[in-house]
This record gives sequence, C-alpha cells and structure tokens, in this order.
Amino acid sequence: MERICWANADNFEESEFVVIGIPDESQSHALRKGTEDAPDRIRQISNLRDSFERNGKISLGRPFQGSEKKVHDFGNIGREQIESVYDKMSALSKVPISIGGDHSITRQIVNTMSKRHGKVSLVYFDAHPDFVSSTTNYYGSVTNDVLSNIEISSSAQIGIRTPEQEELNNIKKYTLKVITPFDIQEQGIKQVTDSILNRLGDKIYISFDMDCIDPAHAPGVSVPVPMGLNSTDAVYLLKEIAKKEIIGMDVVEVCPNFDVNDRTSHLASRIISEVLYSSEEK
Repeated sequence: MERICWANADNFEESEFVVIGIPDESQSHALRKGTEDAPDRIRQISNLRDSFERNGKISLGRPFQGSEKKVHDFGNIGREQIESVYDKMSALSKVPISIGGDHSITRQIVNTMSKRHGKVSLVYFDAHPDFVSSTTNYYGSVTNDVLSNIEISSSAQIGIRTPEQEELNNIKKYTLKVITPFDIQEQGIKQVTDSILNRLGDKIYISFDMDCIDPAHAPGVSVPVPMGLNSTDAVYLLKEIAKKEIIGMDVVEVCPNFDVNDRTSHLASRIISEVLYSSEEK
C-alpha cells in the first residue's frame, strides 16, 4: 500500500495528524458501489499528481499558504477496529484524518472520540442531511446516530440540497443550522463562513462527504446531486474552519468506479492537504 504523499513521519508517536483508511461500505444503500476502493485510490492519485520527482528528489505540490505538519499514514483498518484505534488517537492527542468508505463510519468515529472529548461541534459537509431516524445505523442516519454526542447549538451542516421530509422534520425539531448552496449564492462565501465560525465550539469534528460538491467538480461519488457547492467555496470554508483546533476529520463517499479521470480522488487529496496546512499549531 502506498502512503498518502502528505505523510512525512514514519513514526506514529512523533506525528500530530494521522491518516487512516477505512475501506468499508457495508452500511451504504447506494446504487453506485466502490467507496471501499477510495482510501487506496486517493493515496495513489496523491502520489501521481501531487508529488514530483526532480534530480532524484521528491517535491510536493503543496498548498500556497500554511506550514507543514507532522503526518503519519497509519494504513487501513476494518470497521471493527474503529473504537480501539480512535480511542488510542484521542488518548494521545493525535488528530485523525480518515478516508472512507461510506459515511456511516462517521457515527463510530464521533461516538468513540466523544468518550474522551465530550460533546463536539460537528461540521457536516454533505448534499444530504443524513438525519433519518426511523432507521438507524446506516449511511443515511449518521446525524441521528451521533445526536447524543454533539452540541447541536454549535454544529452546522453545509451543502444540503436534497432532504427527505423526515429529515426536514428532524432539522426543525432540533433547530440544526443548515447552509445550502443557495445561501452561499445569496449571502456570499465570507458572510456564510463568518456565521459558521461564530457558531462553533472548541471541540470541532469535520465530516466531509464529497457529494457536497457539485458533480461537475466531483463526479466520482456514490450519490451525486446537482446544484452543489463549487470546489473553491467548499475548500475555502473548510480551510477557515480547520484554522481552529479540530479533533478530527473524515473524507467519505469517493467512488472511484464512477470517477472521471480520477478528478474526485485528486480533489480529495488536495482537500486533505489544505486541512493539514491550514490547521493552527497546537
């Protein structure tokens, strides 16, 4: 298995951030299959497109701003290992950057990390609210399944544009803050970003479903929805949030089987790099 090109620490103990692949889509109901292939494909594409060899040395196409952090690639784990691995991450103050897999991995990660961190501010980038409550423990019920371990008043969903009625009812019931792509068009990216930053608490977890981005920019996802965020707005929001102290992040629902020229895998690699370079030093 190739390491992601942003990994620069062979030793887990000396790292601040830890990249972890979770190649599992067992709780997805999507018609498109193949998100289990995403962790290795994103790593591979990062090395093909984000790193360059010159005179026998490797040089990264790094983000324009920000400082390099110590990053270790832990490799891949199974869903059944999430609790033990992420509890260890929390205990040692490591920040996991997880690559799915389907979105249901977020449930296990957040519920595990909250045992040590307490309730977290959840920033949920997605085309879908994933707030089904009539059925649980699958990729469409994530928000409901972590409800007891997040602070609703300091959480937000970004990119939502295709909720079911049940989800709309739950959003209203719990007064969950939702930012749609149309809100960004109307208010502008800076105003929306400021409103989110003012809302967040001091224990932030970011979950980034790649289908929050319009399929024109990210075609290789399991459930594409038109009228999404453009990639620049999405990553600008993400970078500004990551400047705060985050406890973890995941990038999920890349579906290489349906990608076009690996555009979505490459975008996922760049997203990870922007978070790694944007985050503040502890």
